[in-house]
Amino acid sequence: MPKSTRPAAPAPLPPRATVRLQLHRDFPFAAAAAQVPYLAALGISHVYASPILKARAGSMHGYDVVDPGCVNPELGGEDGLRALVATLRAHGMGLVVDIVPNHMAVGSPENPYWLDVLEWGRASPYAEFFDIDWDATDPALRGRLLAPFLGAPYGEALDRGELRLHFDAVSGRFSCAYFDNRFPIAPTRYPALLRLGGEALAAAARDFRAALAGRAGGRRERFDAACRRFAQEAAGGGPLAEALAGLYARFAPDSAEGRQRLHYLLERQPYRLAFWRTAADEINWRRFFDVSELAGVRVELPAVFERVHATTLRLYAEGLIDGVRVDHVDGLADPRAYCRRLRRALAQAAKQRPADAPAGRAWLVVEKILAATEHLPADWQTDGTTGYSFMNSVGALLHDPAGEAPLARLWSEVTGRSAQFEDEERAARRRIPKELLGADFNACAHALHTIARSDPRTRDCTLLAIRRVLAELLVQFPVYRTYADARGRNAGDAALMQGVIAATAAQCRPADRWVLEHVDRWLGGEPPEAAPGITGRRLRLRAIGRFQQLSAPTAAKSVEDTAFYRHGKLLSRNEVGANPTQFALSPAEFHAEARARRRHFPDALLATATHDHKRGEDLRARLAVLSELPEAWRQQLERWRLQNAPLRPAAGPDAADECMLY
Repeated sequence: MPKSTRPAAPAPLPPRATVRLQLHRDFPFAAAAAQVPYLAALGISHVYASPILKARAGSMHGYDVVDPGCVNPELGGEDGLRALVATLRAHGMGLVVDIVPNHMAVGSPENPYWLDVLEWGRASPYAEFFDIDWDATDPALRGRLLAPFLGAPYGEALDRGELRLHFDAVSGRFSCAYFDNRFPIAPTRYPALLRLGGEALAAAARDFRAALAGRAGGRRERFDAACRRFAQEAAGGGPLAEALAGLYARFAPDSAEGRQRLHYLLERQPYRLAFWRTAADEINWRRFFDVSELAGVRVELPAVFERVHATTLRLYAEGLIDGVRVDHVDGLADPRAYCRRLRRALAQAAKQRPADAPAGRAWLVVEKILAATEHLPADWQTDGTTGYSFMNSVGALLHDPAGEAPLARLWSEVTGRSAQFEDEERAARRRIPKELLGADFNACAHALHTIARSDPRTRDCTLLAIRRVLAELLVQFPVYRTYADARGRNAGDAALMQGVIAATAAQCRPADRWVLEHVDRWLGGEPPEAAPGITGRRLRLRAIGRFQQLSAPTAAKSVEDTAFYRHGKLLSRNEVGANPTQFALSPAEFHAEARARRRHFPDALLATATHDHKRGEDLRARLAVLSELPEAWRQQLERWRLQNAPLRPAAGPDAADECMLY
């Protein structure tokens, strides 16, 4: 009989086996499609792709999205995606994509939403799109946002002529140029700016003034039209071009007058240009951890949620994708509400899916690191996490518990550091919030202090006392975050916070304990909906949001990015999502966890490696063998240290770094 050419039946949901493909300009959709026959032969049911929406040019990972409204052209655009899906369907496979609702890439001219905010400030329709504190406690940032994208202190950049007035002849718009970056000049400054160009630019100044006058409703459209007219007039050359050249001369960075004039103009923008190092102390918008090129997005707002997810939901409705992996869900203001909203949106989109699309509801998993005693809430309506817990279990299973004590002794003897991971974590937690996340810490403290000042019974809770209590709370916090909302804390969070408050009370000043009691109440111990008045409820919710979005990056930076590099008892247990305090896991414990996982989240992703891991499976497996050979490792370590002693420079590396390098 002739071989059938009919396409294979689509892979049903949930996925049976996934393979993650990291897409980028050198490995686009077409390259992925070429691998599909091989992947199908392996038994893979679904390709799990890195983010596919438009990212910063040249991005090698895709998590720096600049426009969620279109498929990344560097990957082949939507046509390339459709071709990949056609190949997958022909082999009976499906597609799951990674989405990034927490943040977008900023700090370059590629993000139209961010540029609009820089140009129009609080009047921008995207002013609430990003998590910006427009009412910052710093008077210099009230109604403005910090733009910490300069490679040197602002004054130095200004004096060196690195900041220049720029006119774009195509758009008819002015901006401040800083190397390849462009910071738009606010429309309200155009009339005064153009008047400096003399009579030849006076008509344009009047045109812009007229465009900005009158009803606010059509102001943007009138301004855009004025820019187009100005661009056309400037393209004609003649007196107008000469006047523009004269205008540039008045802002020339090689003269003190020009620099002062440019500084005066920049000080009247909706943003304040600043040295990148100022961000940790002064930034007034939420970032992804401490990365100023990734700005937090407010997907808790319905309009923002719809804009961020429109393309993803359309692709699902058209049957091109079959599920999503949600990146960094703990960064969101309300992960529970977000996941439930996304589930509803996917269910609604499912009604439009073609008849030949894979059967089953959309697969929805979230990237979340769970502590040893923590469980993913069932009412989030997800299919589970992205597999960190399973990876931790598999890794711990490979270790011999008998090796922990001798390896711990060896580490302490050689390095002089504590053998307890918790000691390194606590030390990092004392430093990270005040140094790397200082601005976020200050914002949270001020939010709590505002609540204190609103009530005569608590107005004596000073800002410094609140800061001390808050700092100790973060040290004692055993998980990434809690999930309090208007209803307060759920039962699990209430029990957890009871222990955190007790541990904090034992460590903080006795005189601060009454402040701690109120802070506990404000952070969800008492439901915000029970607070007096609308303002009281709003202040409570803001403080809760600040705290929960501070505790998560504090945990990540303290554990994954700090303690993991200071504690080296055995590096195979220092892995993202792993629990270094749990050295080993018995087969019985492993199977008990597997049964629990099957009972609660049978469709969760099971992973032994992720794109975030620090060491691959093979390296971790080889390192785990040392748990069975602690004495042999001691002898080898001592031999290497003795052998390399003559080569060891006085300035380092220290003993801990040397051990981890070996």
